[in-house]
Amino acid sequence: MNKNTRRVASRQAALVALLLAVGLGAATAWAQGTTKAGKPKVPGVEVTVTAEMTGAGIVSAGVALPPIPPITGNRKNPVPSWGKPLPYPVVIADRRNNRLIEIAPDKSIVWEFVSPALKVYRGNEDVNFSPDGKLLAVSEEDNFDVHIVDYEKKALTWTYGTPDFRGKAPGFLNYPDDAHLLADGKFITADIRNCRILIIDPKDNSIATQWGTPGKCNHKPPHQLGHPNGATPLENGDILVTEISGSWISRITREGKVLWSVQAPNIRYPSDAFLTVDGKQVIVADFWKPGRIVIFDPATRKISWEYFVKDGEKMLDHSSIARELPDTGDIFVVDDLRDRVLVIDRKTKEFIWQYGVTDTKGHKPGYLFYPDGFDIDVFRDWKAALKKP
Repeated sequence: MNKNTRRVASRQAALVALLLAVGLGAATAWAQGTTKAGKPKVPGVEVTVTAEMTGAGIVSAGVALPPIPPITGNRKNPVPSWGKPLPYPVVIADRRNNRLIEIAPDKSIVWEFVSPALKVYRGNEDVNFSPDGKLLAVSEEDNFDVHIVDYEKKALTWTYGTPDFRGKAPGFLNYPDDAHLLADGKFITADIRNCRILIIDPKDNSIATQWGTPGKCNHKPPHQLGHPNGATPLENGDILVTEISGSWISRITREGKVLWSVQAPNIRYPSDAFLTVDGKQVIVADFWKPGRIVIFDPATRKISWEYFVKDGEKMLDHSSIARELPDTGDIFVVDDLRDRVLVIDRKTKEFIWQYGVTDTKGHKPGYLFYPDGFDIDVFRDWKAALKKP
Protein backbone atom coordinates (compact mmCIF):
# COMPACT_ATOMS: atom_id res chain seq x y z
CA MET A 1 0.00 0.00 0.00
CA ASN A 2 1.61 3.28 -1.09
CA LYS A 3 1.58 6.50 0.88
CA ASN A 4 -1.39 8.05 -0.95
CA THR A 5 -3.45 4.86 -0.63
CA ARG A 6 -2.69 4.68 3.09
CA ARG A 7 -3.71 8.32 3.46
CA VAL A 8 -7.06 7.75 1.71
CA ALA A 9 -7.74 4.61 3.73
CA SER A 10 -6.86 6.45 6.91
CA ARG A 11 -9.27 9.27 6.08
CA GLN A 12 -12.06 6.84 5.25
CA ALA A 13 -11.52 5.02 8.53
CA ALA A 14 -11.44 8.33 10.36
CA LEU A 15 -14.78 9.30 8.80
CA VAL A 16 -16.42 6.07 9.90
CA ALA A 17 -14.97 6.46 13.39
CA LEU A 18 -16.09 10.07 13.46
CA LEU A 19 -19.71 9.29 12.63
CA LEU A 20 -19.77 6.49 15.16
CA ALA A 21 -18.14 8.63 17.83
CA VAL A 22 -20.33 11.68 17.26
CA GLY A 23 -23.52 9.67 17.14
CA LEU A 24 -25.44 12.91 16.68
CA GLY A 25 -26.66 15.02 13.77
CA ALA A 26 -24.83 13.65 10.76
CA ALA A 27 -25.10 9.99 11.64
CA THR A 28 -28.72 10.29 12.77
CA ALA A 29 -29.77 12.38 9.80
CA TRP A 30 -28.00 10.09 7.36
CA ALA A 31 -29.90 7.13 8.75
CA GLN A 32 -33.16 9.02 8.44
CA GLY A 33 -32.40 10.10 4.91
CA THR A 34 -31.40 6.80 3.28
CA THR A 35 -32.68 3.28 2.88
CA LYS A 36 -30.53 0.20 3.34
CA ALA A 37 -29.89 0.30 -0.38
CA GLY A 38 -28.52 3.80 -0.03
CA LYS A 39 -31.42 5.53 -1.79
CA PRO A 40 -32.91 8.62 -0.18
CA LYS A 41 -36.24 8.42 1.58
CA VAL A 42 -38.89 11.11 1.23
CA PRO A 43 -37.51 13.55 3.87
CA GLY A 44 -34.33 14.38 1.93
CA VAL A 45 -33.40 15.08 -1.69
CA GLU A 46 -29.96 14.07 -2.84
CA VAL A 47 -27.81 16.86 -4.24
CA THR A 48 -25.29 16.46 -7.06
CA VAL A 49 -21.81 17.31 -5.80
CA THR A 50 -19.84 19.34 -8.34
CA ALA A 51 -16.14 20.04 -8.67
CA GLU A 52 -16.80 23.61 -7.56
CA MET A 53 -18.35 22.36 -4.33
CA THR A 54 -15.35 20.18 -3.44
CA GLY A 55 -12.94 22.99 -4.30
CA ALA A 56 -9.29 22.20 -3.62
CA GLY A 57 -10.13 19.04 -1.68
CA ILE A 58 -8.30 18.32 1.57
CA VAL A 59 -5.46 20.81 1.82
CA SER A 60 -3.24 22.42 4.41
CA ALA A 61 -0.87 25.36 4.49
CA GLY A 62 1.78 22.86 5.51
CA VAL A 63 3.47 24.96 8.17
CA ALA A 64 4.55 24.01 11.69
CA LEU A 65 2.00 25.42 14.10
CA PRO A 66 2.87 26.89 17.51
CA PRO A 67 1.41 25.53 20.78
CA ILE A 68 -2.05 26.87 21.56
CA PRO A 69 -1.98 29.38 24.43
CA PRO A 70 -4.56 29.13 27.22
CA ILE A 71 -7.77 31.14 27.22
CA THR A 72 -7.21 34.31 29.25
CA GLY A 73 -9.67 36.72 27.62
CA ASN A 74 -13.28 37.03 26.57
CA ARG A 75 -15.38 39.37 24.47
CA LYS A 76 -15.92 41.81 27.33
CA ASN A 77 -12.31 41.64 28.52
CA PRO A 78 -10.15 40.68 25.54
CA VAL A 79 -6.49 39.76 25.63
CA PRO A 80 -3.98 42.57 24.94
CA SER A 81 -4.41 44.16 21.53
CA TRP A 82 -1.79 44.18 18.79
CA GLY A 83 -3.08 47.64 17.76
CA LYS A 84 -3.25 48.75 14.15
CA PRO A 85 -3.62 47.50 11.53
CA LEU A 86 -5.21 44.34 12.98
CA PRO A 87 -5.72 44.22 16.76
CA TYR A 88 -6.38 40.46 17.10
CA PRO A 89 -5.86 37.24 15.16
CA VAL A 90 -8.78 36.08 13.02
CA VAL A 91 -10.12 32.61 12.27
CA ILE A 92 -11.15 32.46 8.61
CA ALA A 93 -13.57 30.04 6.98
CA ASP A 94 -11.55 29.33 3.85
CA ARG A 95 -14.48 27.88 1.95
CA ARG A 96 -13.09 26.18 -1.12
CA ASN A 97 -9.98 25.05 0.72
CA ASN A 98 -12.38 23.22 3.08
CA ARG A 99 -10.52 24.41 6.14
CA LEU A 100 -10.49 26.88 9.00
CA ILE A 101 -7.29 28.86 9.36
CA GLU A 102 -6.23 31.41 11.97
CA ILE A 103 -4.02 34.29 10.90
CA ALA A 104 -2.18 36.53 13.36
CA PRO A 105 -1.76 40.27 12.72
CA ASP A 106 1.82 39.59 11.53
CA LYS A 107 0.28 37.23 8.93
CA SER A 108 1.71 34.10 10.49
CA ILE A 109 -0.51 31.02 10.58
CA VAL A 110 -1.09 30.02 14.20
CA TRP A 111 -3.87 27.42 13.92
CA GLU A 112 -5.53 25.33 11.22
CA PHE A 113 -8.37 22.82 11.04
CA VAL A 114 -8.21 20.69 7.92
CA SER A 115 -11.27 18.77 6.69
CA PRO A 116 -11.22 15.28 8.20
CA ALA A 117 -13.29 13.96 5.27
CA LEU A 118 -14.97 15.82 2.41
CA LYS A 119 -18.16 13.78 2.72
CA VAL A 120 -19.03 15.23 6.10
CA TYR A 121 -16.95 18.44 6.11
CA ARG A 122 -16.73 20.50 2.93
CA GLY A 123 -17.27 24.16 2.02
CA ASN A 124 -17.17 25.77 5.48
CA GLU A 125 -18.57 29.27 4.93
CA ASP A 126 -19.19 30.88 8.32
CA VAL A 127 -17.34 30.40 11.58
CA ASN A 128 -17.86 31.90 15.04
CA PHE A 129 -16.42 31.23 18.48
CA SER A 130 -18.60 30.04 21.33
CA PRO A 131 -18.93 32.61 24.14
CA ASP A 132 -16.17 30.88 26.12
CA GLY A 133 -13.82 30.61 23.12
CA LYS A 134 -13.47 26.83 23.39
CA LEU A 135 -15.61 25.81 20.41
CA LEU A 136 -16.30 26.99 16.87
CA ALA A 137 -19.70 26.96 15.19
CA VAL A 138 -19.47 26.30 11.46
CA SER A 139 -22.03 26.33 8.64
CA GLU A 140 -21.73 24.68 5.23
CA GLU A 141 -24.34 25.89 2.75
CA ASP A 142 -23.75 23.50 -0.12
CA ASN A 143 -22.96 20.56 2.11
CA PHE A 144 -26.31 21.18 3.84
CA ASP A 145 -24.99 20.77 7.37
CA VAL A 146 -23.63 22.67 10.36
CA HIS A 147 -20.90 21.68 12.81
CA ILE A 148 -19.20 22.26 16.12
CA VAL A 149 -15.40 22.08 16.12
CA ASP A 150 -13.36 21.79 19.33
CA TYR A 151 -10.64 24.43 18.90
CA GLU A 152 -7.99 22.93 21.15
CA LYS A 153 -8.54 19.31 20.08
CA LYS A 154 -9.01 20.29 16.42
CA ALA A 155 -11.85 17.80 16.32
CA LEU A 156 -15.28 17.77 14.72
CA THR A 157 -17.56 17.01 17.68
CA TRP A 158 -21.12 17.57 16.42
CA THR A 159 -22.99 17.79 13.15
CA TYR A 160 -26.60 18.57 12.28
CA GLY A 161 -27.92 18.05 8.77
CA THR A 162 -27.33 15.38 6.19
CA PRO A 163 -24.32 15.82 3.91
CA ASP A 164 -25.35 16.05 0.23
CA PHE A 165 -29.07 15.91 1.06
CA ARG A 166 -31.40 18.88 1.34
CA GLY A 167 -34.74 18.88 3.14
CA LYS A 168 -36.90 20.41 5.83
CA ALA A 169 -37.70 17.36 7.97
CA PRO A 170 -35.88 16.81 11.28
CA GLY A 171 -32.21 16.17 10.59
CA PHE A 172 -32.23 18.05 7.28
CA LEU A 173 -31.35 21.59 6.18
CA ASN A 174 -31.51 23.48 2.91
CA TYR A 175 -28.55 25.81 2.39
CA PRO A 176 -27.76 26.71 6.00
CA ASP A 177 -25.90 29.99 6.41
CA ASP A 178 -24.44 31.54 9.55
CA ALA A 179 -23.64 29.54 12.68
CA HIS A 180 -23.33 30.61 16.31
CA LEU A 181 -23.24 28.93 19.69
CA LEU A 182 -25.40 30.72 22.23
CA ALA A 183 -24.58 31.32 25.88
CA ASP A 184 -26.87 28.44 26.94
CA GLY A 185 -25.04 25.99 24.65
CA LYS A 186 -27.66 25.90 21.92
CA PHE A 187 -26.77 26.31 18.24
CA ILE A 188 -28.39 28.87 15.91
CA THR A 189 -28.34 28.85 12.12
CA ALA A 190 -30.17 30.57 9.26
CA ASP A 191 -31.63 27.88 6.99
CA ILE A 192 -31.91 30.08 3.88
CA ARG A 193 -33.94 28.09 1.38
CA ASN A 194 -36.26 26.77 4.07
CA CYS A 195 -36.84 30.42 5.02
CA ARG A 196 -36.36 29.76 8.69
CA ILE A 197 -34.00 30.22 11.59
CA LEU A 198 -33.39 27.26 13.86
CA ILE A 199 -32.10 27.09 17.41
CA ILE A 200 -30.98 23.50 17.97
CA ASP A 201 -30.05 21.79 21.22
CA PRO A 202 -26.87 19.77 20.47
CA LYS A 203 -27.59 17.53 23.46
CA ASP A 204 -30.43 15.73 21.68
CA ASN A 205 -30.72 17.48 18.27
CA SER A 206 -34.15 18.82 19.19
CA ILE A 207 -35.38 22.09 17.70
CA ALA A 208 -35.74 24.48 20.63
CA THR A 209 -36.95 27.40 18.49
CA GLN A 210 -38.00 27.91 14.89
CA TRP A 211 -38.70 31.28 13.34
CA GLY A 212 -40.08 31.27 9.82
CA THR A 213 -42.04 28.71 7.86
CA PRO A 214 -40.65 26.62 4.99
CA GLY A 215 -42.40 27.54 1.75
CA LYS A 216 -43.56 30.91 3.07
CA CYS A 217 -40.69 33.22 2.26
CA ASN A 218 -42.10 36.61 3.17
CA HIS A 219 -41.07 39.32 5.58
CA LYS A 220 -43.41 38.77 8.50
CA PRO A 221 -41.03 38.08 11.38
CA PRO A 222 -40.86 35.91 13.33
CA HIS A 223 -43.55 33.74 11.70
CA GLN A 224 -42.31 34.16 8.12
CA LEU A 225 -38.86 35.17 6.87
CA GLY A 226 -37.63 36.13 3.41
CA HIS A 227 -34.58 33.91 2.86
CA PRO A 228 -32.65 34.69 6.06
CA ASN A 229 -28.88 34.41 5.84
CA GLY A 230 -27.83 35.91 9.16
CA ALA A 231 -28.73 35.17 12.80
CA THR A 232 -26.27 37.04 14.98
CA PRO A 233 -26.61 36.73 18.79
CA LEU A 234 -26.26 40.01 20.67
CA GLU A 235 -24.79 40.61 24.10
CA ASN A 236 -28.15 40.63 25.90
CA GLY A 237 -29.42 37.50 24.14
CA ASP A 238 -31.40 39.15 21.34
CA ILE A 239 -30.84 37.95 17.76
CA LEU A 240 -30.06 40.19 14.80
CA VAL A 241 -31.76 38.58 11.78
CA THR A 242 -30.77 39.39 8.20
CA GLU A 243 -33.17 38.62 5.34
CA ILE A 244 -32.01 38.65 1.72
CA SER A 245 -35.46 39.41 0.31
CA GLY A 246 -36.12 43.10 0.76
CA SER A 247 -32.81 43.68 2.60
CA TRP A 248 -34.54 43.49 5.98
CA ILE A 249 -32.67 43.49 9.28
CA SER A 250 -34.60 42.82 12.48
CA ARG A 251 -33.80 42.63 16.16
CA ILE A 252 -35.76 39.83 17.81
CA THR A 253 -35.75 38.62 21.41
CA ARG A 254 -35.25 34.92 22.20
CA GLU A 255 -38.97 34.84 23.00
CA GLY A 256 -39.76 35.93 19.43
CA LYS A 257 -40.68 39.57 20.04
CA VAL A 258 -39.65 41.87 17.17
CA LEU A 259 -38.06 44.98 18.71
CA TRP A 260 -37.43 46.68 15.38
CA SER A 261 -37.26 45.81 11.70
CA VAL A 262 -35.75 48.05 9.01
CA GLN A 263 -34.53 47.81 5.43
CA ALA A 264 -30.78 48.32 5.08
CA PRO A 265 -30.08 51.45 3.00
CA ASN A 266 -28.11 51.15 -0.26
CA ILE A 267 -27.91 47.35 0.07
CA ARG A 268 -29.07 44.90 -2.63
CA TYR A 269 -28.10 41.61 -0.99
CA PRO A 270 -27.45 41.98 2.74
CA SER A 271 -25.09 39.44 4.24
CA ASP A 272 -24.83 38.68 7.97
CA ALA A 273 -25.46 42.00 9.68
CA PHE A 274 -23.69 42.78 12.98
CA LEU A 275 -23.94 45.58 15.50
CA THR A 276 -21.04 47.99 15.86
CA VAL A 277 -18.87 47.59 18.95
CA ASP A 278 -20.90 50.17 20.88
CA GLY A 279 -24.12 48.30 20.06
CA LYS A 280 -25.80 51.36 18.59
CA GLN A 281 -25.50 50.91 14.83
CA VAL A 282 -25.69 48.13 12.25
CA ILE A 283 -22.85 47.18 9.93
CA VAL A 284 -23.68 45.07 6.89
CA ALA A 285 -21.93 43.94 3.72
CA ASP A 286 -23.57 43.88 0.29
CA PHE A 287 -22.97 40.50 -1.35
CA TRP A 288 -22.82 42.00 -4.82
CA LYS A 289 -20.42 43.16 -7.53
CA PRO A 290 -19.27 45.77 -6.84
CA GLY A 291 -19.67 45.16 -3.15
CA ARG A 292 -20.46 47.73 -0.51
CA ILE A 293 -20.25 48.15 3.27
CA VAL A 294 -22.74 50.30 5.14
CA ILE A 295 -22.96 51.38 8.78
CA PHE A 296 -26.30 52.90 9.68
CA ASP A 297 -28.56 53.85 12.56
CA PRO A 298 -31.51 51.41 12.66
CA ALA A 299 -33.73 54.05 14.30
CA THR A 300 -33.34 56.55 11.45
CA ARG A 301 -31.77 54.50 8.60
CA LYS A 302 -29.21 57.30 8.36
CA ILE A 303 -25.85 56.11 7.01
CA SER A 304 -22.87 57.10 9.16
CA TRP A 305 -20.17 55.33 7.11
CA GLU A 306 -20.02 53.68 3.71
CA TYR A 307 -17.43 51.99 1.53
CA PHE A 308 -18.10 51.62 -2.19
CA VAL A 309 -15.64 51.48 -5.11
CA LYS A 310 -16.90 50.63 -8.59
CA ASP A 311 -13.77 49.05 -10.10
CA GLY A 312 -10.06 48.40 -9.76
CA GLU A 313 -8.00 46.97 -6.93
CA LYS A 314 -10.18 48.52 -4.23
CA MET A 315 -13.46 47.16 -5.58
CA LEU A 316 -15.12 44.48 -3.49
CA ASP A 317 -16.62 41.45 -5.23
CA HIS A 318 -19.36 39.72 -3.23
CA SER A 319 -18.12 40.74 0.19
CA SER A 320 -19.93 38.47 2.64
CA ILE A 321 -19.16 39.84 6.11
CA ALA A 322 -18.01 43.19 7.46
CA ARG A 323 -17.39 43.89 11.13
CA GLU A 324 -16.09 46.80 13.15
CA LEU A 325 -12.87 45.82 14.91
CA PRO A 326 -12.60 46.28 18.67
CA ASP A 327 -9.87 48.64 19.88
CA THR A 328 -9.22 50.36 16.52
CA GLY A 329 -12.71 50.89 15.06
CA ASP A 330 -11.45 49.94 11.60
CA ILE A 331 -13.42 47.59 9.36
CA PHE A 332 -12.58 43.95 8.68
CA VAL A 333 -14.18 42.54 5.54
CA VAL A 334 -14.19 39.19 3.78
CA ASP A 335 -13.93 39.81 0.02
CA ASP A 336 -15.08 36.38 -1.13
CA LEU A 337 -14.61 36.31 -4.89
CA ARG A 338 -11.32 38.22 -4.81
CA ASP A 339 -9.82 35.58 -2.49
CA ARG A 340 -8.79 37.98 0.25
CA VAL A 341 -9.65 39.41 3.65
CA LEU A 342 -9.00 43.07 4.40
CA VAL A 343 -8.79 45.76 7.03
CA ILE A 344 -10.12 49.09 5.81
CA ASP A 345 -9.05 52.20 7.68
CA ARG A 346 -12.15 53.86 9.13
CA LYS A 347 -11.00 57.41 8.31
CA THR A 348 -9.06 57.10 5.05
CA LYS A 349 -10.89 54.08 3.59
CA GLU A 350 -7.54 52.70 2.48
CA PHE A 351 -6.60 49.03 2.73
CA ILE A 352 -4.15 48.82 5.63
CA TRP A 353 -3.90 45.03 5.97
CA GLN A 354 -4.63 42.15 3.60
CA TYR A 355 -4.29 38.39 3.69
CA GLY A 356 -4.70 36.51 0.44
CA VAL A 357 -3.45 37.43 -3.00
CA THR A 358 -6.03 39.44 -4.91
CA ASP A 359 -7.85 37.35 -7.53
CA THR A 360 -5.48 34.42 -6.96
CA LYS A 361 -6.60 31.14 -5.40
CA GLY A 362 -4.29 28.98 -3.33
CA HIS A 363 -3.78 27.21 -0.02
CA LYS A 364 -0.11 27.77 0.75
CA PRO A 365 0.89 30.47 3.26
CA GLY A 366 -0.43 33.83 2.13
CA TYR A 367 -3.25 32.44 -0.02
CA LEU A 368 -6.98 31.77 0.35
CA PHE A 369 -9.63 30.21 -1.89
CA TYR A 370 -13.03 31.85 -1.55
CA PRO A 371 -12.85 33.00 2.08
CA ASP A 372 -16.41 33.41 3.32
CA GLY A 373 -16.54 34.01 7.07
CA PHE A 374 -14.41 34.92 10.07
CA ASP A 375 -14.36 35.60 13.78
CA ILE A 376 -11.97 37.49 16.02
CA ASP A 377 -9.85 35.60 18.54
CA VAL A 378 -9.94 37.79 21.64
CA PHE A 379 -9.60 34.72 23.86
CA ARG A 380 -5.94 33.72 23.50
CA ASP A 381 -2.89 35.91 23.91
CA TRP A 382 -1.13 34.89 20.73
CA LYS A 383 0.99 38.06 20.90
CA ALA A 384 2.64 36.91 24.11
CA ALA A 385 2.77 33.30 22.94
CA LEU A 386 4.65 34.32 19.80
CA LYS A 387 6.81 36.72 21.83
CA LYS A 388 5.91 39.73 19.75
CA PRO A 389 6.99 43.14 21.13
